[in-house]
Amino acid sequence: MLIGYMRVSSDSDQQSTDLQRDALLAAGVDARHLYEDRASGAKDDRSGLAQALEFVCPGDVLVVWKLDRLGRSLSHLLAIVTSLKDKQVAFRSLTEGMDTTTASGELLLHVFAALAQYERALIQERVVAGLAAARRRGRIGGRPQVIIGEKLDAIVTALDSGMSKAAVCRNFGVKRTTLIETLARIE
Repeated sequence: MLIGYMRVSSDSDQQSTDLQRDALLAAGVDARHLYEDRASGAKDDRSGLAQALEFVCPGDVLVVWKLDRLGRSLSHLLAIVTSLKDKQVAFRSLTEGMDTTTASGELLLHVFAALAQYERALIQERVVAGLAAARRRGRIGGRPQVIIGEKLDAIVTALDSGMSKAAVCRNFGVKRTTLIETLARIE
């Protein structure tokens, strides 16, 4: 059985699913098996997609007009298609000609998976390079240090003179975890 899914980015009356609906009906999807969302693809809460994914059974085919109607990113799209495959449900995109019921469609899916992995690796490389560049400029990420300067000197002096960590926390108004992390940083 063919199950259709449509999405437009806005719930205003200016955007319509008519083009997608016509294409899905022409592809053989029964009008009773069409699911629709009127929300941005970036939103997680897409009830139409959730209903379609819940409705499909082994042997069914989920059909979309275009790939970008289904997933918010390449990795999200692949996660959905992989979950469909795990349920023994095929996937078809009409515009891109992707059909996982065929060998070429499976190949295309694997190429997309490789591209998604490549995209994740590039993002990771850029993040690491950006952090290194920031460090070279003297910028350090994370939370700002709470215990610094004279307060830090006074705390170290108090600890060196035998005051307990609990007493230091009470007297200087700092949390124990903050004190321990600060001491580990200066040692």
